[in-house]
Amino acid sequence: MKLSILLPVYNERATIEEIVRRVLASPFEKQVIAIDDGSTDGTRDILPALEKQGVLVLYHDRNRGKGAALHTGIQRATGDIIIIQDADLEYDPRDYAQLVQPIVEGRAKVVYGSRFLGPRMAMFFWHMIANKMLTLMTNILYDAILSDMETGYKAFRADVLKGIPLRCRRFDFEPEITAKILKRGIRIFEVPISYYGREYHEGKKIGMKDGFVAIWTLLKYRFVD
Repeated sequence: MKLSILLPVYNERATIEEIVRRVLASPFEKQVIAIDDGSTDGTRDILPALEKQGVLVLYHDRNRGKGAALHTGIQRATGDIIIIQDADLEYDPRDYAQLVQPIVEGRAKVVYGSRFLGPRMAMFFWHMIANKMLTLMTNILYDAILSDMETGYKAFRADVLKGIPLRCRRFDFEPEITAKILKRGIRIFEVPISYYGREYHEGKKIGMKDGFVAIWTLLKYRFVD
């Protein structure tokens, strides 16, 4: 099966070349799509060299949010399986094999890589608590048993992801896609992944405000689509 790997990129000058190198080194037939979401730190100066390596680079004229970047990437994806890959170094492309295996074997349509089932480093305590609360809320509202709803490593059968109307444009993409998958009766398969969390001074972007938005998103999509 062919993979489409989506990299939403915003001000990742320090890491974009290395993460693309790791993605390209993964032993799969793949389409790599980098969506630059209005970077202003010099990231855009690097992207033409990545295009020469076979990466499809798409550009937003301004910063619209992670969800908006993924919308753009999903529209251009041609693979059988779509993987979301953050452009920092928190998630390891060597985990692709275990992410896609349940889909390849026909045991699942959607697979999440759980940071709480595998080795991890530098996860903030309060981020962990917030994530566990959001995950518990998801499990109660949608009758699920997830351990890591907010994981940045998600793999989808392409026809499933493309068949879901997606509206959120920022970090609320994560609870939205989870809510809509579960509402459709699709069970999410979880596998352990490694996680190397970065600090805010290294470019980490998600904050407390995003947690409150995630709560509202989970509640909203329990009742609307």
